[in-house]
Amino acid sequence: MKAKGLPEHIGIPQELPLDQILVGDCVAAMNALPPASVDLIFADPPYNLQLGGDLRRPDDSLVDAVDDDWDKFASFSDYDRFTRDWLSAARRILKPDGALWVIGSYHNIFRVGATLQDLGFWMLNDIVWRKANPMPNFRGRRFTNAHETLIWAARGEASKYTFHYEALKGGNDDLQMRSDWYLPLCTGDERLKDENGAKVHPTQKPEALLARVLLSASNPGDVILDPFFGTGTTGAVAKALGRRFIGLERDPVYAKAARERIAAVTPLAPEAFSAAPSKRSEPRVPFLSLVEAGLVKAGETVHDEKRRYKATVRADGTLLLGPAVGSIHKVGALAQGLPACNGWTFWHVERDGGLTILDALRGEIRAQMAAA
Repeated sequence: MKAKGLPEHIGIPQELPLDQILVGDCVAAMNALPPASVDLIFADPPYNLQLGGDLRRPDDSLVDAVDDDWDKFASFSDYDRFTRDWLSAARRILKPDGALWVIGSYHNIFRVGATLQDLGFWMLNDIVWRKANPMPNFRGRRFTNAHETLIWAARGEASKYTFHYEALKGGNDDLQMRSDWYLPLCTGDERLKDENGAKVHPTQKPEALLARVLLSASNPGDVILDPFFGTGTTGAVAKALGRRFIGLERDPVYAKAARERIAAVTPLAPEAFSAAPSKRSEPRVPFLSLVEAGLVKAGETVHDEKRRYKATVRADGTLLLGPAVGSIHKVGALAQGLPACNGWTFWHVERDGGLTILDALRGEIRAQMAAA
């Protein structure tokens, strides 16, 4: 893959212009890239806000709203055609196990979602970005529009997409990460301003939003493409988190601002973003291995954390509970009257005057396997 030396215009060769911004039409740029070459796409397309005139506050002052030409379409059919074109190009360059994120508002996200499904993408989640500091509804005729919606979709139904479940859970106080994200708008020093103090881009997304997307659904070294690059939030976050990026942007003013912004980013040390191993990727260790290794003794008693239930360890790696014999999982479920149980986290053994979870002992076996 070629990362440097390519001209910043459309008509690139069949190589990846890594960590570059290509100025021009995003569909043409994507069509010039090799197929199945990108790991993840984050897209912030025009919302087609359909503003019918100036937006004013109660004191008649103008609101700094999105009224740029790039957000204007003659009809819904024109917008749908535009959406189909860029999504088709995006799907072609995604790897078989790649995925796409697209953000929008009520003006466009439902139309985008329908087109995604029509093209064969497989819906994984919709995420509600709840804004900590939304713009109020100045006319007082509707609810305050306090959120935007992201769609996360795999390239196809069979795609083995990336998702760092354990890492997200660990950073969320050991609770599953929910599909509603409470994050502030892009403000303060993060907001790019021109020499007159005006916003360089009206809809610059916060880096925290992109960081959560990339940390959840990509790996270090992955290629992240943004077809509506704007002022480069995707590229800045990708660089900081050890990912590669390709930015496509038709406005040279935005591209210049993005280039300067990304050049000033210092990547984090790898240990600050490297993906923790998934429990599913760790080697399988049967409970019998703990018995054979002497970490748990045949005839020993196991308890739940609150000592409500107890069972006896058998020499063959099963548990005995009354007349019932079965795996640590089956017996754990039977003790609680539940259909299923994770015996590794349910059962404990007495060690040093307290209870030690079986999963910790399994970790010792895995550590020995890694060192072998």
